Amino acid sequence: MNVLVTGAAGFVGKNLVCALKNLRDGKDRTRPGLSVGEIFEYDLGTDPSLLAEFCQRADFVFHLAGVNRPKDPAEFMSGNFGFSGTLLDTLKRCGNSCPVLLSSSVQASLEGRYAESEYGKSKLAGEELFFRYGEETGAKVLVYRLPNLFGKWCRPNYNSAVATFCHNIANDLPIQVNDPSTELELVYIDDLMTQLLDALEGREARDGRFCKVPVSHRVTLGRIAELLYSFRGQPETLLLPDIPDGSFEKKLYSTYLSYLPREKMTVPLKMHTDQRGSFTEVLKTRACGQFSVNISKPGVTKGQHWHHSKWEWFVVVSGHGLIRERNLGTGEVISFEVSGDELQAIQMLPGYTHSITNLSDREDLVTLMWANEAFDPDRPDTYFEEV
Repeated sequence: MNVLVTGAAGFVGKNLVCALKNLRDGKDRTRPGLSVGEIFEYDLGTDPSLLAEFCQRADFVFHLAGVNRPKDPAEFMSGNFGFSGTLLDTLKRCGNSCPVLLSSSVQASLEGRYAESEYGKSKLAGEELFFRYGEETGAKVLVYRLPNLFGKWCRPNYNSAVATFCHNIANDLPIQVNDPSTELELVYIDDLMTQLLDALEGREARDGRFCKVPVSHRVTLGRIAELLYSFRGQPETLLLPDIPDGSFEKKLYSTYLSYLPREKMTVPLKMHTDQRGSFTEVLKTRACGQFSVNISKPGVTKGQHWHHSKWEWFVVVSGHGLIRERNLGTGEVISFEVSGDELQAIQMLPGYTHSITNLSDREDLVTLMWANEAFDPDRPDTYFEEV
């Protein structure tokens, strides 16, 4: 199916066009029943004469174009209502009654603090225009009243506090939080994309007259700022904050990283180096331990210790070595010859003293190590004992 996207250069438009192209080009195979043909991108810089051709050939229309912060408040109505009329009139002239989806805003509601805003009035007028169009033509009309959105490519210092906070904190600039207890309802851009593509497949989520994104998050400004400052400190502490699957924290972290300047994309790590080689902590977590990289010089043996409860995985990624473990209870010794040519994970078990030896006389032995808990110098659970 051919798809027309208005506002294609905006925050939502960019993400949607990329998602559609991934489907069209076979890079995204998660929707085998959805076949995307041509994608018509329409925005402020597009030749207006192309609109008629796009409307003639479209099988589905995403109307995302709108005005958020004009210099003149009168532009709200012309941008959010006027162009909507132009789009729908063009579809009528083309005799095209394909489904149309409108990206509106919760500010279109006649209740609450947005009721009298010029932006809210213009969005409400656009909604009513679409509903009347559906009644007149029989076209399927989907109207989404969206709350605040966040995610990659959202423009800072424009209409998103999250984008501004992410940009400023990533770039060591100050932020202003007038009331930390102010709560926002937020929808993540990928959750919105899931719903828009569901709608393209005819599986939109509805809430009465309107459509909705089923997944949203209610978070205070103070919590957002707190999380972002913890993300900024991660390269120094190496401690990754808790980011459960589907959580706001995980989505916010991805958003924050998209604003990092080039100089912060590189994280220098502290290498503990001696004549035997080096040991470098890479990443720590509260719930899932830590990752480290160990480098052993030719002929060197490291380890020679055991743990009561801690366990580890060793993965030799380069070189040739020997891992030995001795059960302190039975005295049994188990050996594993390891090589970067054939990756395997060897488990260091509780109650076994263990060592790793570089068998090469010229190459370093490089080992990726994972421990089930981050190292605590006050409770190291590490005891010297030769294998």
